Amino acid sequence: ALAVAHFENALKQFQKLVEKKVAQKTEERLGLYVKDDDEVDYDKFYETVQALFGPEIKDCNVKAFFRKISSNLDAKTEWCEIFGYFIVEGDAISSQLIEENTVFLVSQKQQITHAGVKRRDVIKGIVKVPHLDFTVTSSQKGVLTVFNNQSFFFFFPQDTAWVTGCDFLTQLKRVVAVTERTVIVWDYKSKGNQSNCFVIKPMENGLLCVCTVTASDHLAKDNILMGDDGGYVNLLTVTSDDFGLKQSKAKKKSQFHVLDSKNFKIVKRKLHDDWVMKVKYISDLKCFGSCSIDSIHSFVLGDIKRLEDSMPVKEFSVPKGVNAFTFCGKSNVIVTGG
Repeated sequence: ALAVAHFENALKQFQKLVEKKVAQKTEERLGLYVKDDDEVDYDKFYETVQALFGPEIKDCNVKAFFRKISSNLDAKTEWCEIFGYFIVEGDAISSQLIEENTVFLVSQKQQITHAGVKRRDVIKGIVKVPHLDFTVTSSQKGVLTVFNNQSFFFFFPQDTAWVTGCDFLTQLKRVVAVTERTVIVWDYKSKGNQSNCFVIKPMENGLLCVCTVTASDHLAKDNILMGDDGGYVNLLTVTSDDFGLKQSKAKKKSQFHVLDSKNFKIVKRKLHDDWVMKVKYISDLKCFGSCSIDSIHSFVLGDIKRLEDSMPVKEFSVPKGVNAFTFCGKSNVIVTGG
């Protein structure tokens, strides 16, 4: 009975913590918040949750919950998400489909899951490469996959960092992915035990999204755009010389090459006052777009050169901030969603 009473009290304290964080984030977006010693950042949030529920709470689950309430103030949350479990409303799945790895067809788009499912790996990025006829995906836990007629994958082991996105380097013919503090460049053509992976680190801020610039006509150079949790859009230039052939000829079964980010050309510019959730290069406009949960400067459109100077870029805003966008067709229709 004492244990139950203690847990109920912990839930009440947890709810107050969440409400305080949401209120703080709301004031930040309205420009009314003044930082003080009582500010709830991630470290304080994590320490409080551990004090309430014990050391068995996993960092990845707390991190997922914190991001959820920080990026979507209207999101419905459940305390069980802190433990890695998620409750789904309604009849999302029937009893005969409870078994794991069940394959079936549905006639319309719907969420297929059920209550009490332990949080597993999730896809964080998917990119179609039309001219090579394959698809690249990246999972949160570090599985990079190329789907073609020979579908193969590579696993990037990490400590606690999550993979947050991926893309394909059209000139260097390699897969690029980002974690919160690193950039991964994978030579997908070197399969099996001979896989080559280059890790560029450390990055100053937590990387949240990535895309490649398709305008380059240099056969041995690619430009990579990345958005981070500091409101910056970063431009990283990589060349074939950065991943020298002499390294790939080494007779090692597993080849991880750690490269210092200081040796690369990286330019950055702060375009938002909150997390940059999406970046995209629009070849028809010859410029890039970046989306943020910042409600004041939620969408920025500009030339790549504007990242290196102080010239103004075009800024747009929507009431609740933007966290995703799609560019449709040659008419350059911009669809935004908060």
